[in-house]
Amino acid sequence: MSPIAPFHLAFPVDDLAAARAFYGGLLGCPEGRSSDEWIDFDLYGHQIVAHLAPPRGADHHNPVDGHDVPVPHFGVVLDWDAFHALAARLRERGVRFVIEPCIRFAGQVGEQATMFFRDPSGNALEFKSFKDPSRLFAR
Repeated sequence: MSPIAPFHLAFPVDDLAAARAFYGGLLGCPEGRSSDEWIDFDLYGHQIVAHLAPPRGADHHNPVDGHDVPVPHFGVVLDWDAFHALAARLRERGVRFVIEPCIRFAGQVGEQATMFFRDPSGNALEFKSFKDPSRLFAR
């Protein structure tokens, strides 16, 4: 796999203080620039920006391997040990999972560890891991 360039993602939040506590405190994302309306965070080398915005409408889900996956969602593919360390930290802090940490597509080409949870504004996050990172885009 070639090195991946950092991505940029701007997403809505309804409380910047809660976003700062969640992304900076719980997830451990270093904070970059900020204003009264937005905060930059370093999510494993990627720039995510929490923008103050009004609440959104109803949630949507799609079925994937027996789970109702929230749409939209975003996250990062971590190495195996980092994924399990994050899952343990989230459990210790009492995070309520949308989809508990589990193995998806067991025994198939796309086998992966995955977990879904929401930030304080209701944004869905998915973190995943592959024992074999070369399988990320395998068919």
